Amino acid sequence: MLTEGAEGRKAHEVNDMFALDPITKKAVNVTRRSTYPSNFLQQQHSNPELPASLGHVETRSYQFAFPPNELTLESGEKLGPITVAYETYGELNSDRSNAILILHALTGDAHAAGFHKGEDKPGWWDDMIGPGKAFDTRKYFVVCSNILGGCMGTTGPCSVNPKTGKRYGLDFPLITISDMVRVQKHLLDHLGIDRLLSVAGGSMGGMQALEWLASYPDRLKSAIIIATAAKHSAQQIALNEVGRQAIMADPYWKEGNYYAGHLPAKGLAVARMVGHITYMSETSMGEKFGRRLKDNGKEHKFSIDFEVQDYLHSRGNNFVKRFDANSYLYITKAIDSFDVSRGKPLQHAFKGIKAKALVLAFKSDWLYPASQSLEIVRACKLAGIETTYCEIDSTYGHDAFLLEIEEESHLVKHFLQNVSSDPEETSESEVVVYEI
Repeated sequence: MLTEGAEGRKAHEVNDMFALDPITKKAVNVTRRSTYPSNFLQQQHSNPELPASLGHVETRSYQFAFPPNELTLESGEKLGPITVAYETYGELNSDRSNAILILHALTGDAHAAGFHKGEDKPGWWDDMIGPGKAFDTRKYFVVCSNILGGCMGTTGPCSVNPKTGKRYGLDFPLITISDMVRVQKHLLDHLGIDRLLSVAGGSMGGMQALEWLASYPDRLKSAIIIATAAKHSAQQIALNEVGRQAIMADPYWKEGNYYAGHLPAKGLAVARMVGHITYMSETSMGEKFGRRLKDNGKEHKFSIDFEVQDYLHSRGNNFVKRFDANSYLYITKAIDSFDVSRGKPLQHAFKGIKAKALVLAFKSDWLYPASQSLEIVRACKLAGIETTYCEIDSTYGHDAFLLEIEEESHLVKHFLQNVSSDPEETSESEVVVYEI
């Protein structure tokens, strides 16, 4: 099983997960084994048709951009050294042609599938990655890394600035989606992967997939672009701004210098509450909560009366235990500034690209509506990219890209099978449209 990069490269492997205390309050450094958590084994025994789990997986770290060879960011600022947290699943084949890069959304991380030792909760896309699943690890070598600016092992605002010995805070430079993708490219260079079979991601992950398609078209054979946009609308920017202002209004934020004291928990929790509202549709929220009351035993004018209120508070309070407020600011800023067209007609960004594309949208997603996916599809068509588009009938809203597993699995499996079996990209543009 190939999980390490090519030997002899100047950059080196770091065996220990980059410390993030007090943000994550733990380090993750476990060994990949063929064992499974006991609860999964019970499920597998009772239902042998369930796709197999990856079992225990390990988060690794890789460092590069050591001085004086720091990474020059899109802003012109230099950053280094940079640590990248990543996980791999499956085996890289002999000609290194079966690699797929998974790209996570705003608050995701490198742990996309399998189980960390001692934990019962699998990776965030475990239903899609593993033996027999959409990203079948019997066939493909799957890589997922935490983005630049994140707080789950990759260098970000909560990392220690080597020049000061203190956490970066707001001394961390502004980053872009393009910067995130360039860091991923360095990781793939380290792993000895010159060309990807595919990149795949939803939401902000879809933006990264678009950036890969536009900036490094010769390094991938296809892209799977799910529930995203080529650039944010005014409404999408406004929603992110509310979250940022909630964090910065928290008295404990202290211009980003809160690491030695209280975290801006209230502000970050409110930002997450706003986010969860946008991830659900009116239908899914109504079905899940309706107007059911919450019996909390508290008697005051503004107590939590409804179950939906309790849900939002719970989500917000849990979120602050695992995520850094400054990372939230930097990442949402990067999302809002993203424009894959660079201000030109969108089809120009994809001109001359031979890679194939699968674009998925969901009918009830009002955060990233299907109209934005169709804009991408039209641009791909005009640019001559062979594109498959499907608008899935779901009531889950934006969360559907994490929940509509059966439909997504069918589409992704078929798409990857076609891409894998096609030795040469077609020169003729075609758009295949499905509705499920």
